[in-house]
Amino acid sequence: MVNFWRTSFFSLLMTLTFVMGAGATPWRDIEHRGHLLVGVTEYDHRPLSFRDTEGNLRGLEIDIIGRLAQELLGDESAVELVPLSNVERLSAVIDGRVDMAIASITVTRSRLRIVDFSHHYFLSGTALITRKENGHSLSADDTIAVLEGSSAIVLLKQNLPSAPLKGVSSYQEGLSLVAQGEIRAFAGDITLLTGWIQENPEYHLLPQIYGAYPLAIALPKGLQHQELRDKINKIMINLSQEGWLQERIKYWGLEP
Repeated sequence: MVNFWRTSFFSLLMTLTFVMGAGATPWRDIEHRGHLLVGVTEYDHRPLSFRDTEGNLRGLEIDIIGRLAQELLGDESAVELVPLSNVERLSAVIDGRVDMAIASITVTRSRLRIVDFSHHYFLSGTALITRKENGHSLSADDTIAVLEGSSAIVLLKQNLPSAPLKGVSSYQEGLSLVAQGEIRAFAGDITLLTGWIQENPEYHLLPQIYGAYPLAIALPKGLQHQELRDKINKIMINLSQEGWLQERIKYWGLEP
């Protein structure tokens, strides 16, 4: 019986160790390696992370990565960027493929169960986009396109209860309906819509923003990663307090 309990306790301990991020790399190993492994989104998400005409990654999140590398390792280029799909963003942090992920990840309660997050670097939200010729406001009966099943639906019903809503399957479908004049406005994430406007200046955002979703750096859980988390959080708080973060947010057109 004693051996049974010993075996069960050992198995539980090994399971907990794995769950807490055994695959991720402690700070001392990162320092010895000499560069950061950072997960980024694999698709263009202007102005957070996107490829310019020369194929280089640019954007707010890329600026943050460079600043972290400078502060942690003394060289803003001491980084290997690892493109990740949406479903890989957290698993890559947990299994140690990356040291952290900066990939337009919203902090949620469910995600906090499996990874830690840094101090947020941007508060996103739901905004409305329309053609400039439509003016800066909507009438009560103007139809708004919104992604089917998205959290934006609840926000729109709370704040614009009389507005008719039309479900669409993608951002492209919603924006196409606005372009064709079939729909007055499309509701979506302000970062994605800002990127659309930067490439299509005939559109603009309406002034009201609904909700607030913190975007932050996903970091591994576990006591062995406490030093890394402490360092990242200290840097992010300092970047916010000294105004660098707000300056970059303004530079990339994300200032409200």
